Amino acid sequence: MTGSLAPIRINGAGPTGSLLAIGLANVGYSIHLFDPLSADQICSRSRAYALTHSSRRFLTRLGLWNELAPFLSPFKTLSLEDRAINRTVDFTESDLHSSNRSSRAVGWILDHTSLMKLLMSRLERSTHVKLYLGEASSQPLHSIHDFGLVIAADGPRSPTRSQLKFSWWSHAYSQGCLTAKVRFRNIDSETAFECFRPEGPLAILPLGNSDFQVVWSAPLDRCRQLAALQASAFLDDLSTILPRGLEPDALLDSPAAFPLEISLAPKLHQDNVVLVGESGHRCHPVGGQGLNLCWRDAETLLRLMTSASSIRRGLKAVPTRYTRGRYLDVLSVGFATDLLVRLFSNRQSALLLVRRFGLFMLKHSPWMRRVSLQAMSDGPCTLLHHLPK
Repeated sequence: MTGSLAPIRINGAGPTGSLLAIGLANVGYSIHLFDPLSADQICSRSRAYALTHSSRRFLTRLGLWNELAPFLSPFKTLSLEDRAINRTVDFTESDLHSSNRSSRAVGWILDHTSLMKLLMSRLERSTHVKLYLGEASSQPLHSIHDFGLVIAADGPRSPTRSQLKFSWWSHAYSQGCLTAKVRFRNIDSETAFECFRPEGPLAILPLGNSDFQVVWSAPLDRCRQLAALQASAFLDDLSTILPRGLEPDALLDSPAAFPLEISLAPKLHQDNVVLVGESGHRCHPVGGQGLNLCWRDAETLLRLMTSASSIRRGLKAVPTRYTRGRYLDVLSVGFATDLLVRLFSNRQSALLLVRRFGLFMLKHSPWMRRVSLQAMSDGPCTLLHHLPK
């Protein structure tokens, strides 16, 4: 069906670029996938992702959900805590939208290595995908018109975006982020924690058994100091900020610290080049929204490129339609995460009252919990229309 179309070039073989390559190859597009890292380097990153229901539906559409099931760590409760006012709200399965309840989980945590090994295996077997990884990726982008579409999925420092001089707006937060995998003692592995603290949010995400991914926001210098500590000293510092009842037992990897920013390309396309995922936008990691937002980019682009009109008339209109289709979701999530960080990192008395009232309403109003969880799980834009079954 798509054999007459020019090949598609995807720059970046991380989770977003690889999923797009698989989805487009499934419908017959010829894909050239480039990444400066080797397959082993791409797979070896030590981190984990919080997957929401929008990502579950996307992976199901690609035929990957069941294959990933053995590596998924579901959580049935999301415990939200405001440390400054000592208030906690729990989101459970009963707060999910009716179309999501059959999954029996509020969300899932997935290890990067397990995900990427499966995706690389699929890509290597596909007859529609040519991989240019590591040294082979040095083939330059002589002309964007050699391809039906060039998809930049090469991350927040996107070389493609820089080379083609896309406009780019960015604001650095005073906070940085530290990630680490930690084993805890005697803990319920079906609960995820999001703690709001004056120095920044702290997420504790279950990886299965007693292992958890810690995502710790704090001033960047402090994050770097923490990352340089010996394991015992790091765990001692971590133990002072954990929710009640959590006791760290062992550090499972080397903590990594990096700066945080909110950023956006005012226009997500230029000619036949589109920016997908963090090459086009970046938000604060609070609530685990980043990867899910990137995958909704990929799902939108895949839907546009597999529509009957695109196959019949070509891809010329796709970049403009993609930008138009993604902006509301991207702006909504960026605004919401920025507002949460500013609201919960502030100790002004008036804002403390707002937070007390907001958490009181969440705790006592099932409707507010359902709406809030739907916005987190499926994207804010789904509040305006029906979710698919």
